[in-house]
Amino acid sequence: MLKKRIITAVCLVSIFLLDLLLLPAPWFMSLVALVGLISAWEWAGLSGFTDKCQRIAYCVFIFCVGVGLLEFVGISNGFSVSELNTDNMLLLLTSAGVWWTVALLWVQGYPSSAILWGNRWARLVIGLLVLLPCLIGLLFLHQKPLGIWLILWVAAIVSTADIFAYFSGRAFGRRKLAKSVSPGKSWEGVIGGVFACIVLALLIAYFADKNIWLTLLVVIPTAFASVLGDLLESMVKRHRGIKDSGSILPGHGGVLDRIDGLTAAIPVFALMLAVFNW
Repeated sequence: MLKKRIITAVCLVSIFLLDLLLLPAPWFMSLVALVGLISAWEWAGLSGFTDKCQRIAYCVFIFCVGVGLLEFVGISNGFSVSELNTDNMLLLLTSAGVWWTVALLWVQGYPSSAILWGNRWARLVIGLLVLLPCLIGLLFLHQKPLGIWLILWVAAIVSTADIFAYFSGRAFGRRKLAKSVSPGKSWEGVIGGVFACIVLALLIAYFADKNIWLTLLVVIPTAFASVLGDLLESMVKRHRGIKDSGSILPGHGGVLDRIDGLTAAIPVFALMLAVFNW
């Protein structure tokens, strides 16, 4: 199992870097759409829909809403910077921030909170809120002048928070973070992950010659958001009674299992950049 996980992880990282560095914007947009459709398929399963036609219908619905939102924010035509509607983009990212605040309350209140979102149709709506701001936020980052570096940065934040939270939790974990949702996670693990991200932020600020405090204001909320994204998917999987969102990735489960931290981190990261004009 460990060998499969390592091989799959290396392949995923290689594909991600090659596509990010080599693909022109329209092709990158197509790749993001593909990831979104696979994720929508898996989310329909998490919502309790096992019929293939229903899951395909949900993928089509996600695609149509996504196209509409791309038109709304003005990045549907090859990422033309001149056509980006910054006000609408800020509105979308702010709305995503509000949604993830609500999600935090639901995670904290689980299992009692399931009365609000446990219905399978409600979970389909949650899928829209989880997937689309993340994917559109990713495209928003890509069209910025240093877009490739920004995407690598947010990916580094999520990976750093996850890796150091794991080792800190194993070494020092005592107080459970959300026992009903993910018994293995601890506050000590989260603190260790966020501390590592602070070190990462200081390094970025130094080498990129950026304001330290603004950099920290971007990185710290993003690190916490990555934990929340992970917890939300864990909550939905626990409610559904399954371990993985899918089986497309050997040793890793589904696509959602690999991007759960990014679903919250990307819109929060993009929002912080937009707010501080970073």
